[in-house]
Amino acid sequence: MNLIFFSRRLGLARHLHLTQPMTLAVSCVLILGILGLTFGLGMKLGQDTRARGRVAQAAELANLREAVQERIDAMAIRVGEINAQVIRMEALGKRLTQMADISSGELNFDSPPAIGGPEEGEGYFHGAAQLPDLSQMLDEVEQKLGLRDVQLLALENVILSRSLNEAIRPGGRPVLEGYISSRFGQRADPFDGHDAIHKGVDFAGAMNSEVVSVAAGIVTRAEAASGYGNLIEINHGNGFVTRYGHNSKLLVAVGDTVVRGQPVALMGSTGRSTGPHVHFEVLRNGLQVNPIGYVAP
Repeated sequence: MNLIFFSRRLGLARHLHLTQPMTLAVSCVLILGILGLTFGLGMKLGQDTRARGRVAQAAELANLREAVQERIDAMAIRVGEINAQVIRMEALGKRLTQMADISSGELNFDSPPAIGGPEEGEGYFHGAAQLPDLSQMLDEVEQKLGLRDVQLLALENVILSRSLNEAIRPGGRPVLEGYISSRFGQRADPFDGHDAIHKGVDFAGAMNSEVVSVAAGIVTRAEAASGYGNLIEINHGNGFVTRYGHNSKLLVAVGDTVVRGQPVALMGSTGRSTGPHVHFEVLRNGLQVNPIGYVAP
């Protein structure tokens, strides 16, 4: 095989015989050199591309880690704020228990919630918040919130129940002005002089002065009754009923809800009476009891 080279400057043609050993060797060297140069350039270009890719990936990963850490730090701050709210709830609960004079281990806001279970690792990392630590913090705050919520609900129920019991328990005088003219128990009947049992307490006062309820309740009777004259009867729940007799006028009707101190009638002398007064009875589970213990406990 022959290769012919033309020279413009000399105007000559040269023949290269590839079959000659020397010529063939030189050709092989040139070809191998070109191939080697091309391969080396390709490797260099690939290395540069991979290096640039690694740098870009490293930068992207660093940015991602920074963004994630910022979110974790923000969440950690939020957890701290929630924990501060838990502390305020505990302070409020403690104050309410003291105000309500409640002593119960179930409503103890001084001690932390009872928790337990196996632990893994060496405890908290005292540095930037880490995701596992944040999860544990959230779990603990959630447990505290759950316990404190239950405790505050129980405390609320106790206080409401106590307030309701106090509101419906008879207490105080059924008149704003007046004096006790006859007490509960054995006495001489004012009409025939015979011994009789007086099942209430009489409060004498001015005609048409106000007669008030001694507790919250529902009016169950508002009518004229034998011996009582114009009678008001109020059911207070928990077995308590109060009666107000001999009134000149009734101010409430059956089914009305009344509160402590609300006027329910005007004092009179209707029924079996010798003068203006209110006959006041307290019934506990259907039986008349001495009202003095409720009038002046």
